[in-house]
Amino acid sequence: MQASLLKQALQMPDAYIFIDRLQAALELEKATRVHFYEIIDENQKMEFINGEIYYHSPVRLRHNQITGNIYELLRTYVRKKKLGQVGIEKLLVSLTRNDYEPDVCFWDSAKAELFQQKQAQFPAPDFVVEVLSESTAENDREIKYQDYESHGVREYWIVDPEKQILEQYVLDGEFYELKMKAADGIVQCVAITGLQLPVKALFDEEVNAQVLKQLWQE
Repeated sequence: MQASLLKQALQMPDAYIFIDRLQAALELEKATRVHFYEIIDENQKMEFINGEIYYHSPVRLRHNQITGNIYELLRTYVRKKKLGQVGIEKLLVSLTRNDYEPDVCFWDSAKAELFQQKQAQFPAPDFVVEVLSESTAENDREIKYQDYESHGVREYWIVDPEKQILEQYVLDGEFYELKMKAADGIVQCVAITGLQLPVKALFDEEVNAQVLKQLWQE
């Protein structure tokens, strides 16, 4: 996409004027981002996306349950294997232009060992999970998808709580490849070495509890 946009810009006779206007707009956006950092509240979910500050309303119970299910599965496995750090919801991921609070994310040990206890902003994770809602689905599928892809997030899960479907995207070179889209079966995590989970464990409380028990016994 970047190569295509660059090619289009170079075909414009007024390319220099366009670039000047773009630079001015980005400078204004930087000021808005500074304001975002000044007002961000640890008690409220807020994100900065393409120059806009997004305030997120409280999630529905189903969204909360699924996010918790995924977090518990990942954290249990990662903690037992000492593979890194798993975060949930309120950790702020700061990329080149935008700031997100992913539903669940993971950094490998090499990155996590550098984190400080009072740290409030974090680099691109190795793995991100976004659970869809009506207000976030478009950004999750478009802007965040492109941003995570371009910043080298190795694996991206989009979880549909209504249809109970998992979409697993894995970085193949510079672009994501859809590895799995299913409501059942076993998902093999790429970014978290050795982790295999029944898709049902993301959505079904009983299956989730059974898998957690197995993980603790391994």
